[in-house]
Amino acid sequence: MTEQTMFNRRAALGLLSAGATVPGAALANAPREVMWDDLIPPGVPYSEIIGEGEIDEINDFWAPIYDANATKLNESLDGAYIRMPGYIIPFDFSAQGVTEFMLVPYVGACIHVPPPPANQLVMCRTKTPWPTDGLWDPVWVTGIMRTELQSTELGETGYALVADKMETYEW
Repeated sequence: MTEQTMFNRRAALGLLSAGATVPGAALANAPREVMWDDLIPPGVPYSEIIGEGEIDEINDFWAPIYDANATKLNESLDGAYIRMPGYIIPFDFSAQGVTEFMLVPYVGACIHVPPPPANQLVMCRTKTPWPTDGLWDPVWVTGIMRTELQSTELGETGYALVADKMETYEW
């Protein structure tokens, strides 16, 4: 066996072994599909995150009273690359579109009172603006999820997501 034959075999084996790891790397970058129930920590029933409330008769406003279960977050999602559906409540938008918004589980959440609990709201930011003509359409948002309680004028959010991809939700 010549030195060149040995080199060609080593090169071929190296290329084959490198190619064998590429599918695994591609799968590692695939987002985890997350639904709204997944935002509730395991072991906490959905029925236990919905709280009582009281009416503010002067301001004609329903103020929910959530217990500690409403702010319990699914810590396994912290840092996860996810893809989830929802609706947009815009916070920061321009002629180019929306770049900061709250992702909510149903149309009108947070606009109609009371808002959902914190573990059912996701604050999102995106570098690529989402067109404002698609604000009523359901969307898929893909990006890195963080568990992070934040207060906004519309409600307390339990998660933050930096979106690197958005698309219209297809039924």
